[in-house]
Amino acid sequence: MNLPAASVVTDPSSAAQIVLNTIRRPVIMIDAEGLISYANADAEDFFRSSAAMLARNTLARFVPFGSPILTLVEQVRERGAPVNEYRVDISSPRLGVERIVDLYVAPVPELPGSVVVMFQERSMADKIDRQMTHRGAARSVTGLAAMLAHEIKNPLSGIRGAAQLLETVVPDEDRALTRLITDETDRIVSLVDRMEVFSDERPIERYPVNIHIVLDHVKAIAKNGFASRIKILEDYDPSLPSVFANRDQLIQVFLNLVKNAAEAAGNQPTSEISLSTAFRPGIRVSAPGSQDRVSLPLEFCVHDNGPGVSEDILPILFDPFITTKPNGSGLGLALVAKIVGEHGGIIECESTSRGTTFRILMPAWKEMSAPHEDDSQGDRR
Repeated sequence: MNLPAASVVTDPSSAAQIVLNTIRRPVIMIDAEGLISYANADAEDFFRSSAAMLARNTLARFVPFGSPILTLVEQVRERGAPVNEYRVDISSPRLGVERIVDLYVAPVPELPGSVVVMFQERSMADKIDRQMTHRGAARSVTGLAAMLAHEIKNPLSGIRGAAQLLETVVPDEDRALTRLITDETDRIVSLVDRMEVFSDERPIERYPVNIHIVLDHVKAIAKNGFASRIKILEDYDPSLPSVFANRDQLIQVFLNLVKNAAEAAGNQPTSEISLSTAFRPGIRVSAPGSQDRVSLPLEFCVHDNGPGVSEDILPILFDPFITTKPNGSGLGLALVAKIVGEHGGIIECESTSRGTTFRILMPAWKEMSAPHEDDSQGDRR
């Protein structure tokens, strides 16, 4: 069978158009009159306007009044040299709220007065930066846990034994003090035991897991215990592929998140927790220790309609010993971040006064992801 020869684009302008539309970043060109003379496909989506509509307007029409991007364009035009600017806020009713971008602005020597602007939205970059911080925090607890287990638990055993011996010889009015020593020693040992899980560096046994079976199991535990009076909603994508993970550790992650959501929502008549799953292609991150980039197309969310997390706590929410609970240890979310990170995933928290959402992005199961399938865990759709 004769196959048609591959087509070759000989028109340079057509080739440039194809290349620019392939770039997954909004790119525009502003002419000497300030009009947007070119916009690639991503720029049309970004500005929510067609290229024809953009071409009839200046950039000032689409960005907030006095935006730094306008000053940057003028600087590049005057200096004739490119400029990078990071974390520029261009939020507006037209573009949407919380639109933070990095900018690359460069002159076009072949077209005097024209300037090219490329936008890089910060949402994904910030998400990955936060995840690296979470992993670093978990690693710091790993070393601390190993040290505590060796340097603290052994002396505590001696203190507890001495307190028990004292209890047999001290007067009755002093026995409450020896019991206090024993109880507080047991409490410290329990805390150290909880931290020791961070020092477990054994490889995770992973296999294809049906996330909906995991979430159903967590929901059953919640409805029969701490969330018995809270409405739990489900918004699942039934066609979702299996996640490449460890089932028991996923249960630990979502049980912790759902418990936090239940405590945040409270026992009000309107309290709700929402569990959702979705397929979000296009998100790829660098795998630790290699040059490979891993796709994270599976999105799992736990949302509550509580009062939200305060802004001062939100950036450090996954750090060890950070808690808003009176009797909390601050290790639950640190452990969640550790488990998600060890699976190659990303976890983030978004919170407003109307509620909090924990979003987890995870890799999907592929035939070559692991040496074997576990028939009891896999999704057989």
